[in-house]
Amino acid sequence: MSDRELDQVLVERAQQGDKRAFELLVSKYHRKLGRLLSRMVRDAAEVEDITQEAFIKAYRALPGFRGESAFYTWLYRIAVNTAKNYLVAHKRMPVSSDVLSEDAENYEDGDLLRDIATPDAELQTKQIAQAVNEAVDALPEELRTAITLREIEGMSYEEIAQMMDCPIGTVRSRIFRAREAIAEKIRPMLGTSQDKRW
Repeated sequence: MSDRELDQVLVERAQQGDKRAFELLVSKYHRKLGRLLSRMVRDAAEVEDITQEAFIKAYRALPGFRGESAFYTWLYRIAVNTAKNYLVAHKRMPVSSDVLSEDAENYEDGDLLRDIATPDAELQTKQIAQAVNEAVDALPEELRTAITLREIEGMSYEEIAQMMDCPIGTVRSRIFRAREAIAEKIRPMLGTSQDKRW
């Protein structure tokens, strides 16, 4: 049984009143949703509040879930909208969190980011992480979302297309453009050639 099929079984059981089935979905996606929301909101306590609110909204909306998209895709949309509403209500703009060490695994030049053997290398790692964050923050929202879903959340192009409600070709284009913009920013720091792709 695939992950999506398992989610669908749990959703159907939850729709029939099985609270334990929904608790299993919460357990499965709580950390993943928290990581996603921490890229929009810095304060850990606020992230936890927004995550809980998103699950409450999802539970209330569950009778209307038809399984046309993956459960996580549907939950993701609810969570992002909840976070955006929270930020608007508190007159704040979303922020992007610092690149985490495991995020380095997603970059072609990740070995350079992970090399922390010397103080110089550690300083370079921090500078590169800051440059990547600045480059990501400077991207238009649709590029920032596409690259985050692909590189941080590890979603497939198909899942991203569904989540962003656009064709796969558009997703590929957005991710390519985002990678190019980030590569442009960090190439001088890595000493890599112009034609090397990030």
